[in-house]
Amino acid sequence: MSLSTKHLLGIKNLNANDIELIFQTADTFKGILQRPIKKVPSLRDTTIVNLFYENSTRTRISFELAEKRLGADTINFTASSSSVSKGETLIDTVKNILSMKVDMVVMRHQASGAPHFLSQHIPAAIINAGDGTNEHPTQALLDSYSIREKFNTLKDKKITIIGDIMHSRVALSNIYCLKKMGAKVTVSGPPTLIPKHIESLGVQVTYNVAEALEWCDVANVLRIQLERQNMPLFSTLREYSLYYGINKKMLDSLKKEILIMHPGPINRGVELSSDAADSHHSIILNQVENGVAIRMAVLYLLSGKTTS
Repeated sequence: MSLSTKHLLGIKNLNANDIELIFQTADTFKGILQRPIKKVPSLRDTTIVNLFYENSTRTRISFELAEKRLGADTINFTASSSSVSKGETLIDTVKNILSMKVDMVVMRHQASGAPHFLSQHIPAAIINAGDGTNEHPTQALLDSYSIREKFNTLKDKKITIIGDIMHSRVALSNIYCLKKMGAKVTVSGPPTLIPKHIESLGVQVTYNVAEALEWCDVANVLRIQLERQNMPLFSTLREYSLYYGINKKMLDSLKKEILIMHPGPINRGVELSSDAADSHHSIILNQVENGVAIRMAVLYLLSGKTTS
């Protein structure tokens, strides 16, 4: 079996069968990651370049580890220490890298649509590791996979996404992924951080976080992305925390147990208190662990080395 697409540019381009295939493949790789010897030669003789034009910790390390676990040869590219700082264009940078016989490109870029543009100009498989405020497909896949792991299914599960929906590529990819897998989705946060017409994606909107928590099975809490905001959208971080932040007292007061997720990095004391982030409700570290298995699955399936 194989994916219906050559690239992973966004969840929008996948269908439910693609997502389920990625999950099933990740199940296999997660089993391998539990073994004493965690490496397999699945991508031996495959060369992958990690092309990061934006800072990253979790995503970059997760991809690098996934590539090493699969036996691939890797090249790590950082824009700040490259010829990009001298004015080299994206296309010229990648063409120079491809002349070194690279098979796959994992790309993070500050411009929305950059991986889509690149996919039209080079033959290598492109994996979008986050483009502007557009999508972050592997994050959504590992988030949904982590929920599936806890409930055995995503169908009819109630997921609320809380925080800076406006500037979050994670939110958009999660909405696409969860909806395609049959989950019910609500978004919550300040009115200034909720995009207009987001209901057209098939989600509900509430500006009351307590109401959102009462409704959901899982709360995926997002970081306030101050670096992407070019004007004040709420008074202060303290005020945001007071009205939209989540703490353990709130979670303990609910009439049911819910799960708490966060794609990281956490602004502790802003969107999520430390006692909530470190509580039994949290599956944040499960997300990090599952990220390696999901990225191994994506790399393997897009490598063209699958068997029927």
